[in-house]
Amino acid sequence: MSEDPDPDQPATAPPTPDQVRRWQRYLANERAEAEVYRDLARKRTGEEREILLKLAEAESRHEAHWRGLLGDAGGGPVKPDLRTRVLGMLTRRFGSVFSLALMQSAESRSPYSSDDDATEQMSADERIHAEVIRGLATRGRERMSGNFRAAVFGVNDGLVSNLALVIGVMASGVAPQIVLITGVSGLLSGALSMAAGEYISVRSQLELLDASTPDPETRTAIPELDVDANELELVYRARGMGEQEAAARAAAVFGALVSSRGELDDAHLIPTTDREETGSARSAALFSFLSFSVGAFIPIIPLLFGLAGVAAGVLALVLVGISLLFTGGLTGVLSGKPPLYRAIRQLLVGLGAASITYVLGLAFGTML
Repeated sequence: MSEDPDPDQPATAPPTPDQVRRWQRYLANERAEAEVYRDLARKRTGEEREILLKLAEAESRHEAHWRGLLGDAGGGPVKPDLRTRVLGMLTRRFGSVFSLALMQSAESRSPYSSDDDATEQMSADERIHAEVIRGLATRGRERMSGNFRAAVFGVNDGLVSNLALVIGVMASGVAPQIVLITGVSGLLSGALSMAAGEYISVRSQLELLDASTPDPETRTAIPELDVDANELELVYRARGMGEQEAAARAAAVFGALVSSRGELDDAHLIPTTDREETGSARSAALFSFLSFSVGAFIPIIPLLFGLAGVAAGVLALVLVGISLLFTGGLTGVLSGKPPLYRAIRQLLVGLGAASITYVLGLAFGTML
């Protein structure tokens, strides 16, 4: 006589074809992402390498989950999705902050939070992974922020401003030679203006930081202070310490004076204000000049090849549009956000500016 099935142990239904395909894709993506982390780790040392290897281990745990669900239904190997394959290719070729930014975007868009077949722990893992990668990518962004920021914004400004200038003048109906001269003048004046502005900006920032840095000669006055009055405590409080912490720090400094017979080493100096990396004013100005020139050169390429009128305007719009999509997408990648939205936004801003100057050029041309 057969035994009745235990009502407390419901039979597990076999996976549907849709589930199998989805699990196979997840499995392939987890394997590929683990390899991406290992590739990134090979190009790094120290703490960053250790963190990336730990993330690879976590992806391998997720891989084991999907492998267990698939069982005998796993079938042959399945390729990861296109985004993961592209990410792996970029990592092998570059291994830079771009790859980390792409991984941040990938982890933050994990489908596990809305998939009942993924565990809550796996969904939580992916969210935490996004924050870990955000931290690693932030280190890279800080290292490349100065000159890179000047370069990206310089190219964008050159593209938009000179396109708007050329299209506006072209719409007024003047001779092609005048349009070309205007474009070259816009390139030179804009590049010089950008370089000068970047130089002044960085120099001013450095000077403000220098004004906040404690005078190194101050330590020569510390041994002459009245121990009982201990006004050194006020310095520490002015630097943001609490009253008790400042008093303890001042007492420690005077204690060090006694033990070192009046000589203070660097460990007992007045604390300095944290400084961000600002880079060189000259290099920032040079990057701004060159990058603006590159961007502003693109709208005048058709004119240099002898095109005029509608043909020159359309080709300039196409060339600048492609460039704006690229720089906008690049900015999106570095920010760890989906690049397509930022690329389209950049394109619409540039074309919008060109449209306004074109209408103004037409209106000005009718008055001539």
